[in-house]
Amino acid sequence: MPIKSYLAHPHDGKKAELVKAISKLNNCDVIPAENKDLLIVVTDTDNKSEDENLKEQIEAIESLKLLAMVSGFDTPKK
Repeated sequence: MPIKSYLAHPHDGKKAELVKAISKLNNCDVIPAENKDLLIVVTDTDNKSEDENLKEQIEAIESLKLLAMVSGFDTPKK
């Protein structure tokens, strides 16, 4: 169960558009910063394959300028 957090930087003037696009994705929560053009994105997926697919979906969003992982945690199933 990979759980990861990212900082997502939108292109200039595209913060609202990026919030809307990320909010539509499953297994993903987005929290916009109040005083900066920055989003906190938390993902929670069932396995590594889902995690990689979700990251690719986020990175494909046109309003995204930069995605930086802050923290990652994975509990392998036994």
